[in-house]
Amino acid sequence: MDPEVLERITARRAELDDLEAQLTEQLSAVRSERDELSVAERALERVSEEIAGERASVSPAPGHVAGRTVMLVPHRGPEIQEAMLPPDYQRILSIVRQAGGPVTARQVGETLGWPSA
Repeated sequence: MDPEVLERITARRAELDDLEAQLTEQLSAVRSERDELSVAERALERVSEEIAGERASVSPAPGHVAGRTVMLVPHRGPEIQEAMLPPDYQRILSIVRQAGGPVTARQVGETLGWPSA
């Protein structure tokens, strides 16, 4: 066999061995990072579910305004549902819906049986 051809084959084999080692190292790093992302994704899902559960279970807390106890209304947001409102607010919404049009505060108060004078 021609010594020059043999030398080229040997050199090319060394290049390929080096390339294989680099690719093996890169593949290992990619797999490791992908595994880390999977763990992070599962942790994020778990924490998100916990937060959503906590938000859903939070009932309005009473507050004090001018010496009177009142129910605080949660901040509006996509996760806030009507059932999370205090019962009086839910009744007000029901009255407005049933009216089918504009209503005055007096009409709502009278329907609720509150003094309107």
